[in-house]
Amino acid sequence: MNLSQTQRQTFKITPLQIQMLNFLQLSTVELEARIKNELEENPLLEEGTPTVDEVSLINSDDQEESANESEYVAAFKPEKDYADWDEYLHDDTPDYKLTVSNKSTDDEIYTAPIVQENDWRTELKNQAHFLPLTERQVILMDFVIDSLDDNGFLMSTAEGIADDVSFTNNMFVDYSEVHEILAIIRLMEPTGIGATDLQDCLMMQLQRKKEQGFDVALAVDIVAFNFEELTNHNYEKIMRQREISADELKKAIAQITALNAKPFTEGSEALAIKNNIIPDYIITYETNLYGELSMEISLNNGRVPALKINQGFAANISAVKDKAATQYVNSKLDAANWLIRAIHQRENTMLEVMKTIVVFQKDFFKTGDIQTLRPMILKNIADVIGMDISTVSRVTSGKYAQTPFGIIHLKALFTEGIKIGWGEEVSNREIQEAMVSLIAKEDKKKPLNDFQIMDLLARQGYKIARRTVAKYRENLNILSAQMRRTL
Repeated sequence: MNLSQTQRQTFKITPLQIQMLNFLQLSTVELEARIKNELEENPLLEEGTPTVDEVSLINSDDQEESANESEYVAAFKPEKDYADWDEYLHDDTPDYKLTVSNKSTDDEIYTAPIVQENDWRTELKNQAHFLPLTERQVILMDFVIDSLDDNGFLMSTAEGIADDVSFTNNMFVDYSEVHEILAIIRLMEPTGIGATDLQDCLMMQLQRKKEQGFDVALAVDIVAFNFEELTNHNYEKIMRQREISADELKKAIAQITALNAKPFTEGSEALAIKNNIIPDYIITYETNLYGELSMEISLNNGRVPALKINQGFAANISAVKDKAATQYVNSKLDAANWLIRAIHQRENTMLEVMKTIVVFQKDFFKTGDIQTLRPMILKNIADVIGMDISTVSRVTSGKYAQTPFGIIHLKALFTEGIKIGWGEEVSNREIQEAMVSLIAKEDKKKPLNDFQIMDLLARQGYKIARRTVAKYRENLNILSAQMRRTL
């Protein structure tokens, strides 16, 4: 048996550090939900401003990874009754006389209410239940409606639906019965429900307009026989095959583009308001007497309650001479202290990162002009504040800042730098804005292709490759030249 001694250096991350990193990534809404859960699960936590002793204990624990149990006992030791008479002087005074509201309604961030509506499948079923259908047809109707995708298209065949219904409900269903139900669904509102694809959806809407007396004969022919040319914007071929003029084609295309591409555009969720953004930072501007602009950065903690330790509960449980009770109190105290320390450290880290970003992008935050953005990567901020790149990434991921010129996503401020003709390095967002400006001014009858955009950008000093132009165009959700073409 041979024994050997080796020396090596390893890096280990503790579970508490992992929890802290995950805690930094929480947005304001997620932090609010996390605190509510902790308040429900931990009886030693309560809402309120921490005492001086608790604040000093939190600050000392920020420097030490763990605290001694004697420190917890000393920190949460109950005070003597009526030691401070000023605290109990106004016990009989109603609360409303002691409450002062110094906040204006203008200081509150407006949050629009979210109205829950019925799912569109439920609405369709309600329509169907008013029809004179048998019990068997109602079961089949509900099954077919549930088979529609989130946009209202029917991607399954009648034979497949018949087999699925037969297997699920233990009854034999012929595909002819499914065809009857499908014919009923295609007559329901909105027009286009139950269509198999985009062409079928457009045809259903045009047929409905034709029944209502609208002159859509040419639009029907184009969708029925020239749909591929229509999607590819090959207008010359359509005019040649249909033997029509440009004005007639323009009128027909206007009728087609006025239709809905999908029976339902909101999907399966029916919320009146979606994607309601709550900013994590609030940036306010002030101008002094000399005209100098100063920016104040604060966290949007109006929704996040302050936390403190429930001293009375901790003292009462600690007074019980029971080992299990002592262990319970110690574990809950550790959890409560860690949460308060984590919130405190999260706030300090977020403010430090945001202040560094504002200083780095001072020109942008002064004007709000995207073209003033400097090239900035995570490493630039991490080097200034002396933190790891992953920490900066977590702090800025999914975070928003409210500014006088709108709400901005912090990740949008991080852009790569590209050297232009005279050697200066500019942000790729500046190049994208220049590209958007060129496309906005183009002749829509002869839109600019990627090569032409590349040449025009090069004349402005932005020398980039054609594939880079295509990449930026796709990132900006701008269609190709052929698809942007109009009559």
